[in-house]
Amino acid sequence: MFAPLRRVTLFALYQMSVLTGILLLPVAIMARRVGVPFPMHRLMEPIGNAYEESAKPRP
Repeated sequence: MFAPLRRVTLFALYQMSVLTGILLLPVAIMARRVGVPFPMHRLMEPIGNAYEESAKPRP
């Protein structure tokens, strides 16, 4: 019962992080031009990995 709920929650979090990344793209470009790193991948990668792990079929 909790596995589908967890999968849906992780999927929603992943989609929100992708949307946040898209919306913050202009800020990231400006920050890079100034020389300030903008590590959006630190947010997206762990959430994506968690979703992929939860989406794998269980034996």
